[in-house]
Amino acid sequence: MGSPLPPLPELLAELVRRPSVNPMGRSDLPEHILYEHRVTDYVADLLRGLDCLVERQTVQAGRDNLLAHYDPGHASPCHLLFEAHQDTVPVDGMTIEPFAAYRQDRRLYGRGACDVKAGLAVMLTAFVRLVRERPPRCPRVTLALTVDEEHSFLGVQALVRSGFSYGRPNAAIVAEPTCLNIVHAHKGVIRWTLETVGRACHSSRPEEGINAIYRMSRIVQALEQYADLLRQRPADPLLGPRTLAVGRIQGGVSANTIPDFCRIEIDRRLIPGETVADAEADLLAYLRQPVGQDVPFTLKTSHSPCPPLSPQASTHLVQQFGSVIDSVLGHHAVQPVPFGTDAATLAQAGIPAIVFGPGDIAQAHTHDEWVDLDQLEPAAEILYRFALQAENLTAADV
Repeated sequence: MGSPLPPLPELLAELVRRPSVNPMGRSDLPEHILYEHRVTDYVADLLRGLDCLVERQTVQAGRDNLLAHYDPGHASPCHLLFEAHQDTVPVDGMTIEPFAAYRQDRRLYGRGACDVKAGLAVMLTAFVRLVRERPPRCPRVTLALTVDEEHSFLGVQALVRSGFSYGRPNAAIVAEPTCLNIVHAHKGVIRWTLETVGRACHSSRPEEGINAIYRMSRIVQALEQYADLLRQRPADPLLGPRTLAVGRIQGGVSANTIPDFCRIEIDRRLIPGETVADAEADLLAYLRQPVGQDVPFTLKTSHSPCPPLSPQASTHLVQQFGSVIDSVLGHHAVQPVPFGTDAATLAQAGIPAIVFGPGDIAQAHTHDEWVDLDQLEPAAEILYRFALQAENLTAADV
């Protein structure tokens, strides 16, 4: 029946000790910390010998979704999906050893400890318990550990495109740090790359060139004004206003060369009812008014967007999952968040999805990322108990 799982704190430590850094479009990071394959291999080994089907779904070279499917052997009206991502953000600026997984004061520190290896650990623990104990009311359960959530959402998109070879789930629980509360709505996100071009020359004769950075400065000023206008438009009652921010800029080759290119990366948060196409058309229309006539630029989508997560399709799922949390903790909250998750892609594919997990988003991506170890066992128990009640989630919820 497979090797015993380590206790939850040690399982989490083993996951943190295996770097799974998403380069997020960068080319300056060391190879030995990049991509998810160390985590994938470790979890696949833990699942070996269990009474479940395990498959690897290649998304990119060295980056596989890991899927484990459990069939309880009896007819069940429900198929439940547990989904967690394997990747983390880079480790720049961290003040602790990113992969040491050291513990202090009931906290475990390290990159990914909070986002989202704690959630992965509790989902794996609950899944393995279901497979080993084979409770009579257990539905079909799929554990999906995806890649590339932190940058391009390629893993969950590949999962949806695969068509779910063991049947489309009736409901999905997506791991993210929520302090053991339920997230039922969030904004979507699209990221663009905008470039201006110029003509290079020696900086001692700048009049002979065209400075792409100066051109970009006009674009950036216009974007700041546009961001203010977006926030003044009618907001979503749950999620608040649309937002836009410039997060990165690159340009030029040296101080004594007039730059012939400049590039910025733009983050745009969408609210329910907005489409990616409409958001891009609106931005282009605005930019062409103040600067587009005399500052040529190109705008490209830098990676696949994440849609907003609307709460309408998950009402019954929220109620039932909330009752399970109450049975373990005695209380829970249901709340929206501004960040994007894999839940939105699953919901867009017709699978009601909510977000749940141990940890606080305030610790995610930080210089000393940590997670509260006391949240691990309750989270795993909640997932296990929910699976025993999930057969009530049938066609009424899809």
